[in-house]
Amino acid sequence: MAGKSDFGQELETQTDAYLDTLKDCLGLLPQLLEEYEAGEDFEATVERIGELESEGDTMIRSIISSITNSDPEDMGLLNTRINYNQSGLIEFYKQVDSLANVTERIADEIAMMQPPTDTDCYQGLREMAEHVADMTETLEEVVERFVHGLGTTSGSDTLYDEIKAIRDMESRCDSIKNDVIRTAFADEGTAEALMYRELAILFDDLANTMEDVTDQIIVIASDEPGLVTEVDPSEE
Repeated sequence: MAGKSDFGQELETQTDAYLDTLKDCLGLLPQLLEEYEAGEDFEATVERIGELESEGDTMIRSIISSITNSDPEDMGLLNTRINYNQSGLIEFYKQVDSLANVTERIADEIAMMQPPTDTDCYQGLREMAEHVADMTETLEEVVERFVHGLGTTSGSDTLYDEIKAIRDMESRCDSIKNDVIRTAFADEGTAEALMYRELAILFDDLANTMEDVTDQIIVIASDEPGLVTEVDPSEE
């Protein structure tokens, strides 16, 4: 178990490594859709997404274990913010990890359903995949800085702009999802329409979950004056 002065740093290190894996996992979605549309061999990408999801699961279990099995003495005075938020952090990390689970499901569904690619609906899915990849980059920064802030007693940070960016991108994904579903049922047969609908909802689930993660950050940070996260309602 880490020494008192090392607990926050160890949590940061574990979190950073996990976020790199998560970013790699979600970042493969645009590549997967491009390979599938081009008629290339995309199975290796599907397999790699599954591998990264499994690697992430192992890493998250280690992070949650380190939080769960450490008491205030283990964490040390420098990490009281982490101690005070143990239960919230455990749920936070579980929700972050659900992103990889949905990503793996999307990859599997595309491989199984093999949707037509010569449609506006498919291009909408590709656009959603790009937005999700961009959101993941921003989420990585938010989470890294949030965990760093919790590992100190006096550090401060403002995550307002990044949280606002994630919310804006989530709104854009929601709009694309609605367009995909509307177009699918207007232009495609029932089977194809249901296929596009399911995939659009799954991509939107990724965006929604990222926004939910930022909501959890806001809740946890609400008791930590040094972490500024609240979004001005007038700008939403």
